[in-house]
Amino acid sequence: MSYFAAAAVRHHDKWSAAELSLSGVSDVEDVVDRLRDVAPDADLSLLFVESDDSYLVVLRLDEGEDLRVFGSDSIFAAESRLGALLLGDIEAPALEIEEPSEAPAVVDEEPAPRAIEPDVDPVGDADLLADLGVNSHRLLELCATEGLLPADVTAEVTLRIGCADEVEELREA
Repeated sequence: MSYFAAAAVRHHDKWSAAELSLSGVSDVEDVVDRLRDVAPDADLSLLFVESDDSYLVVLRLDEGEDLRVFGSDSIFAAESRLGALLLGDIEAPALEIEEPSEAPAVVDEEPAPRAIEPDVDPVGDADLLADLGVNSHRLLELCATEGLLPADVTAEVTLRIGCADEVEELREA
């Protein structure tokens, strides 16, 4: 199993990022402790974990507390130790992915949002980035788009929230 784990932390409206090693963690609390250690006084801490070009998990801490987790596909928990560790405590599925409709709805001459082909089973809090500009529908749409890798989803999300350059520097290092 290969993975990339990038912590993006915001302190006083300035983003920084650090790659995070998850080797040796025994539970999600160990992961959270490592995320907190990146910037203990951060206003917001996010962890993007991409695994095997198939799965994405996003963890969020506000002021070091109140863990929120989203996973792109519940199967990750069944297929790997890391997936089980990150997603094992999540019981609720993410918001429902819209089924494609027969005809696109038109409101004020603008097409309705694209429907999503539900070939993934996202879990957790799909709304965890809504206040940062990535609503649940957009996050679910990105995760369900055929051909997009977790790295592509992370790139799109970090671009929208304002820390793409910091995370991309980690990828290139």
